[in-house]
Amino acid sequence: MKKKMRYIIIPILFMLLFSFTGNHQASANTDSLNLQGEAAILIDGETGKVLYEKNADELLGVASMSKMMTEYLVLEAIHEGRISWDQEVTINEYVHKLSAAPGLSNVGLTQGEKYTVLELYEAMAIHSGNAAAVALAEVISGTESNFVKLMNEKAEELELEDYHFVNSTGLNNSSLLGNYPEGTDENDENQMSARATAKLAYRLIHDFPEVLETASKAELEFRDGRIYKNFNWMLPGLIYEYEGMDGLKTGSTDFAGYCFTATAERNGQRFISVIMNTGSQTERFAETEKLLNYAFSTFSEVELFPENLTIEDTETLPVVKGKEDSVKIASAESIQLVIKNGEEDLYEPKIVIDEDKLNEDGELTAPVQKGDVVGYLTYTYDGQDLGFIDGTDTIKVDVVATESVEKANGFVLMMRGIGEFFSNLWSGITKTIGSWF
Repeated sequence: MKKKMRYIIIPILFMLLFSFTGNHQASANTDSLNLQGEAAILIDGETGKVLYEKNADELLGVASMSKMMTEYLVLEAIHEGRISWDQEVTINEYVHKLSAAPGLSNVGLTQGEKYTVLELYEAMAIHSGNAAAVALAEVISGTESNFVKLMNEKAEELELEDYHFVNSTGLNNSSLLGNYPEGTDENDENQMSARATAKLAYRLIHDFPEVLETASKAELEFRDGRIYKNFNWMLPGLIYEYEGMDGLKTGSTDFAGYCFTATAERNGQRFISVIMNTGSQTERFAETEKLLNYAFSTFSEVELFPENLTIEDTETLPVVKGKEDSVKIASAESIQLVIKNGEEDLYEPKIVIDEDKLNEDGELTAPVQKGDVVGYLTYTYDGQDLGFIDGTDTIKVDVVATESVEKANGFVLMMRGIGEFFSNLWSGITKTIGSWF
């Protein structure tokens, strides 16, 4: 009997093992684009809707893509008037030596010479100048150590969630000639997830759109007479030119591999992509091309639901103490969204009424003014929804009253009360009599 049971159990175990292996294989092959990078994400540049992701929450090295945070803080300081583009910066010995360090992307900065903030910013944003980034960090915060604290504080404010900043450049601290920021490790390096990187890029472009004016320049003509190329080789005129490309930031270190945060716009439609830890310069651009080709060929912006939309059974709300007993409602705006081509029918409108605006009987209380917000319009989607880069699930627009309902005067309210009293009384009497029979 025991021998027979053994023969039965063994095939079952083989079946379970095969089933587990098959499921694992299916899971591993869910990346429809077969990207070579360790992590990636693609989002709509207008709404932040996530259109594709792969290991998007894994904390990885970001190298010089972290200069997007330095750019953000420089542009913020410019907008707030704390620094100006024509402000002069005197180069100290450390920044000078760092600018001459072999193997690092830099423009040469002469010790004791003065450079404007604009010159340093362009050196950082176009040619990924590391010494220029440190000089800017010192201008804003006094020391790079203080600037790193500011980077992490801003990351928290922007709700990036997955981040770890230890310097202003994205280099490994060991490359900083022994001058790595206080409180950080000698061999530490900046890290972010693909999602956090995309969110930073999204906020950078939306909060300071002028960043693209610099990021889109294929080369920098510096005061030393040299021409420095942009490391984004997908810009117009460069080796991997891609239609519509105008930013944003590359990065590479031994720890991070080859990374790229890209953005491109065609016919008013912008996408942002991030690819992390690829194996080469060529690979990061090839994988970015896959992502952006997928975006432009697969997704389009459509008006899902028009302004003034009403939905059956929710065209009105009951009103108490008003001259009318109901009020018409509709969406205040249209909902426009980038979706997969041909999937319009998978989206259904949904009106959600604000319960705090209603009494315990589910009624609005007069007076109600035209335009008063009574809830919101959103949608349901019968497909795989990846949400938005800010963590929300859907877009919402206000649902408002499309007409006014004035409060009824005291006499009308009194007469209604009397009418309701006798109506309720008569109803009670008829029910009582009915129970006798």
